Amino acid sequence: MEEIASSSMVKILVTGAKGQLGSELRLLAPEFPTLHFVFTDVEELNIVDNDAVTRFVNDVNPDFIINCAAYTAVDKAESDKDAAFKLNADAPLYLAQSGHGVNAKLIHVSTDYVFNGLACSPYAENAEPSPNSVYGESKLKGEQNALGIGNTMVVRTAWLYSEFGKNFVKTIASKSKETSSLRVVYDQVGSPTWANNLAQMLVDIVLKGKKCFIPEIFHYTNEGVCSWFDLATEIANFYTHSCEIIPILSSEYPTAAKRPPYSVLNKSKIKDCHGITIPHWRESLSNCLKRVKL
Repeated sequence: MEEIASSSMVKILVTGAKGQLGSELRLLAPEFPTLHFVFTDVEELNIVDNDAVTRFVNDVNPDFIINCAAYTAVDKAESDKDAAFKLNADAPLYLAQSGHGVNAKLIHVSTDYVFNGLACSPYAENAEPSPNSVYGESKLKGEQNALGIGNTMVVRTAWLYSEFGKNFVKTIASKSKETSSLRVVYDQVGSPTWANNLAQMLVDIVLKGKKCFIPEIFHYTNEGVCSWFDLATEIANFYTHSCEIIPILSSEYPTAAKRPPYSVLNKSKIKDCHGITIPHWRESLSNCLKRVKL
């Protein structure tokens, strides 16, 4: 268990601290001396163990819990349903229940995959979920489980990337340097999200305190819309790699799990409620790529 402590009484327990979002929160933590972060990953806290979660949360006694942990192997989840549901559906319930016991607020990060992607305008928070993958089903169940306790704010995001771990942006950055051409789907549209921006927004919510905490669903991605092909082209152009990015249909790149063809999220609610300005995806992508080491 890694702690970044201060004299403040505001304590934040972060799960999934080694993932993309957790790593960005760890990077930001020293900038906020009024907050006391407790960072955990599976080695310190197995969040699919209800008893372990209860004991740990009682011991730490946090004011907020930010759940960054998730089963994110989208295709593998199709054949590993039990594991996906344990981490994505059961664990949020355990965290919400244990948090409720110590009067802690849970911020649970979810996904655009709760929608089937058949819409033609950005999804609002009250749009009817209809996941078309095991991953999406498990994340939706996790939302429902945690929200049912009454102390949870769900933040849905999409197309998350960072300088940490494995993600589309880093993969394209590396492969476009090594090969003359890449085939990338152009019929899946969404909004890329830099995990650093999302992390800053989550910290901002914590800084506003429990009185400003709204236990509802919110959407957060970077501004703007693009396809995976557009995103890959932008990455290759940033590095001035000579790699040709070739647009293809999703049918030419079959996957075990069906992806939402359109997963743009409406962010009006979080901007209005929390008074935030969200950067455009191109600006955030450029800032992230400056940090990525190839």
